[in-house]
Amino acid sequence: MAVTDTAGGFTRGNLFRHVSVMSVTSSVGLMAIFAVDLIDVFFISMLGRAELAAAAGYASTLMFFASAMNIGLSIAAGALVARAEGRGDRAQARDYATSTAIIAVVAGLLLPLLALPFIGHLLGLIGATGTAADMAAGYLWIILPTTFLSGLAMVAVAVLRAYGDARAAMYPALLGAAVNLILDPILIFTLGLGIEGAAMATVAARLATVVVAIGLAMSRYRAFAWPRPHRVVRDFSDAMGIAVPAVLATVATPMGTAIVMREMAKYGTDAVAAMAVINRMVPVVFAVVLSMSGAIGPIFGQNFGAGRMDRVQETFVEGLRFLAIYVLGMSALLYLLRAPIADVFNADGQMRDLLFLFLGPVALASFFNGAIFVANATFNNLGRPGYATGVSWARHTAGTLPFVLAFGAIWGAPGVLVGQAVGGAVFAGVAVWLAMRVIEEPCRDPLQGQYICPDRRMHVMSNRAVR
Repeated sequence: MAVTDTAGGFTRGNLFRHVSVMSVTSSVGLMAIFAVDLIDVFFISMLGRAELAAAAGYASTLMFFASAMNIGLSIAAGALVARAEGRGDRAQARDYATSTAIIAVVAGLLLPLLALPFIGHLLGLIGATGTAADMAAGYLWIILPTTFLSGLAMVAVAVLRAYGDARAAMYPALLGAAVNLILDPILIFTLGLGIEGAAMATVAARLATVVVAIGLAMSRYRAFAWPRPHRVVRDFSDAMGIAVPAVLATVATPMGTAIVMREMAKYGTDAVAAMAVINRMVPVVFAVVLSMSGAIGPIFGQNFGAGRMDRVQETFVEGLRFLAIYVLGMSALLYLLRAPIADVFNADGQMRDLLFLFLGPVALASFFNGAIFVANATFNNLGRPGYATGVSWARHTAGTLPFVLAFGAIWGAPGVLVGQAVGGAVFAGVAVWLAMRVIEEPCRDPLQGQYICPDRRMHVMSNRAVR
């Protein structure tokens, strides 16, 4: 049932329930997105040509940066719309949604125009050569021009979440995964299009996703208005002020992954194989953790826009409580199933030992990653997106390299896993401390001690909203 008649739904009701519903439904949509990637790789691998699988991997690496751009814009849309919704200003929420959608479309059209003429060079920078590079280029020539569709869909889904419609926000991703699942075998095998067929299936999935996302946002909330250039220009700085730091925060993650993988490589192929399995397992079993930032953001945004800082603080606490319950439960399940899981991947020797270590105590460290996501949601929605960038990069550099080196030197490959977890715990503590300082006095910069709001009594970061 649509909830179009009541503004600021997160400013009322039980916050733990809001956090739980938003996190679980967001994780379903996130798992659907990961499923699309896995579906493509699975069907391409069935063709039995190693260069095809390699081409898909190279293409995915470059596509990550387009996804990061769209993720940043969706975070901006969610934060801005949620704040306006919290103030009960539906007209402003509609303007923000429209402006961010236009920016996403323009950016999504410009990116392929700038990247495709140099696609061979870009693939060469990440090590692609020969047939694999040619196949990856063909894949990207089909899929990169539809970046704007992906961006528009992400913005629309973020807007649905900003209005508190968690269930509607997960439907577009589920439909996209279903379309991909149906079309992949038809285009790849039946029509014999190979990797280009996989790209076409993804394009069709993106089209279906954006149609459903826009349709739900319009039918339930009239969430978008007719574009007006002067409003887009007016809202550009607000949107980019959140989007750019969010993009930079997003691209920090592969840096940490690369550092850990490089250190694991010192201990042989079994160690690398274990890390590869863990990296693919985490997005599935801890999808709820990974979704926390986007899920809890609208709850922060609405209450911040309404000036309900008491509920903002309570949301932060309830987010950490929900996170602890989920991680404890999932870690216990993984521990009980550690032997069957290792057997599925034919793991023995060092690979099995490392999987058992992760599926035991190290899995609990996912709480600390989730705490950073909750803190980043606080920063993005309370006007400090730059803090999210700083925390993310610090965690994946200073919070990774020294720790994996030190613990690896003591305990070898197991020490790398432990060091990654310890570094996450340290920087989660920093992130939580900083977030609580921001919540306690959102108009005061906790790092410099100066006030940044035009009026200290106002809890609204936008100068236009203050006026």
